[in-house]
Formats: sequence, C-alpha cells, structure tokens
Amino acid sequence: MRVLAIESSCDESAVAVLDEQRGLLAHELWSQVDLHRLYGGVVPELASRDHVKRLMPLVASALQVAGTSGRELDGIAYTAGPGLAGALLTGAALARALAYGWRLPALGIHHLEGHLLAPLLETPAPTFPHLALLVSGGHTMLIEARALGDYRLLGETRDDAAGEAFDKSAKLLGLPYPGGPQLAALAEFGREGVVRLPRPMLDRPGYEFSFSGLKTAVLLACRAQPLDEQRRADIARGVQDAIVDVLCTKTLQALATTGQRSLVVAGGVGANLSLRARLGAAVAARGGQVFFPRREFCTDNAAMIAMAGLLRLRAGECGGSDLAVRARWPLEELRPPRAASH
Repeated sequence: MRVLAIESSCDESAVAVLDEQRGLLAHELWSQVDLHRLYGGVVPELASRDHVKRLMPLVASALQVAGTSGRELDGIAYTAGPGLAGALLTGAALARALAYGWRLPALGIHHLEGHLLAPLLETPAPTFPHLALLVSGGHTMLIEARALGDYRLLGETRDDAAGEAFDKSAKLLGLPYPGGPQLAALAEFGREGVVRLPRPMLDRPGYEFSFSGLKTAVLLACRAQPLDEQRRADIARGVQDAIVDVLCTKTLQALATTGQRSLVVAGGVGANLSLRARLGAAVAARGGQVFFPRREFCTDNAAMIAMAGLLRLRAGECGGSDLAVRARWPLEELRPPRAASH
C-alpha cells in the first residue's frame, strides 16, 4: 500500500509519500516561520494563503522524489483537524480534488493521532498498548493508547500547554520567534538551581498540568535583576528544568499506575534534548522503553499523517465524500478504523 499525505493544520505546508514495504519515499516541507516572525505568532489568514501557494508544488515534488504517479497510489490522507479552519480547508480541498481525479479514497486524519503514531516511522517501533505523552505548543496530554483509534485521556493541561510556556517565557527573555527552541539552546549555558521556578500541579494527585503560573514567575525573575547574558541563560535553564520536572514526574506516575512499560513521546516539545535524556534514563531504570520520533518529525509534518492514513486504509476504513474539517476535535471522539466513515 502506498499513501500520499498532506498536512496544513497551522503554519507548515507538508507532503509525504509512504510505502508499506519500502517506508518513507518522500517528505517535503515548507515552513512559514519567516512569514509570521514579523508578527510574533501565526496569522491565520496569511497561513491559509501561503498553503494555497505551496501545497501543489510540494505534491509534485514529493511524487517526483518518490518515483511514483498519482495513479500508483492507494489513497490520500490529509489533516482534517484540529487546527486553523482556513489552513485545514486548503489541504482538505486539494486532497479531495486529487483523490477525485485519481479515483482514490481520501481520509481525513486527526492531527494528534498523527503525532501519536509518528514513532511508528522509526525502528524499533512501539506496539499497542502503551502510554503516550503528547506535548506541544497547543497540547499537553497523558494518554493510554490501547489500539489504533482507542485512546484514553488520563490528564491534560488546564491552561497553557508546555510548548506555550516555553514560547511565552522566551518572549519575556527577548528571544526571537519561535521561542521554544531558542530558549532550550540558551538554557545550555544556564547554571543549575540558580533560578528556581515553581513546579505547578506536582502537589496535586492525578495527571493534570498547569503552566500559566510559570509565565508569571518568569516575569518576576526577569524584573528581579538586570538581564545580562548569564542571567538570561540562568532563567532559561530554570524554565526548562521546571517544565521537564513536571512532565517527567507526572509521566512516571502514570506509567506506574497503568502498568505500561512502553512510553511514546510525541509533539514539538518531544524534540527537547533535556526531556529526552531525563525520560529515557528514568524509564530505562524501571525496565521500560521510550519511543521518540526523529526530531524533525516531532513538529508538524506529513509523514505522520501518511502513517495514520496507511494504517486506517489497511484496516479497511474508507473516506467519505464530504469536505468537513474541524478546528476543534477532541481526541476522545476518535474511534478505531471502520469499514466506512461518514
């Protein structure tokens, strides 16, 4: 089975071709970071217009790199939500048009399921069931993944996501957009324990998160002393250590409670090297294993959408004919593959 995938949920235009036997044949991505940097964040209308401009050339390039034609495909997968409605519609409309022209099924894929399945692109790959930590700019969730499409939400953030806390703290430190990776890089020069920031929700039972108060603590730390380079690095280190501590503590508690031995870490914050090192060592010490996607597949990409589409098509799911996208789409509403979707 061979699948073409289109991802356009936010500010990344991406196309991939995935073959069941030969693996990932092509992965094309156009980042809009430079377009939105002037505004300090994603402007939805500009994102949609740029997707219209970029996606079809990316499809042509991916097919050429993969050495395949549209009529040699077995299906098309596209991100149907959650995300920016206009951006989602650009990818959905193109996917549906191509599927109609090539007489292929087209499947709308849940963006978060794509992230959860991204580690399946690697070797070794995780198997079901397992625990998943989905942590990005918009989401912080602990999920028990029991089977494809069968996900039990254990807990999530009450306010800011972990990636949002990284980005907002970076902005307070005067770092350029996108701030999260910039803060992580600066934290490498920070001194451990010099700036001690709160670890929200660690004194509460359960698996909920909260990071909104961390931003206030960072603001106060920035005002407490002059912000020379070392002070900025120390604050960045304090931010990263606080977020990683919370994520690791809650995740290890969830592993113990559920009895799962395998952990999947997905989403943009999953690229953070400190988080990877801490979780990898802690889970290994308990006799378990952590599965990460490669760092380029932690952020939004089409390869993960292709994987989700391939698995659902292989299981017999057929796409409907509607063009519906969902800006909001709770993961708990997702279901295992079925012979027909409407």
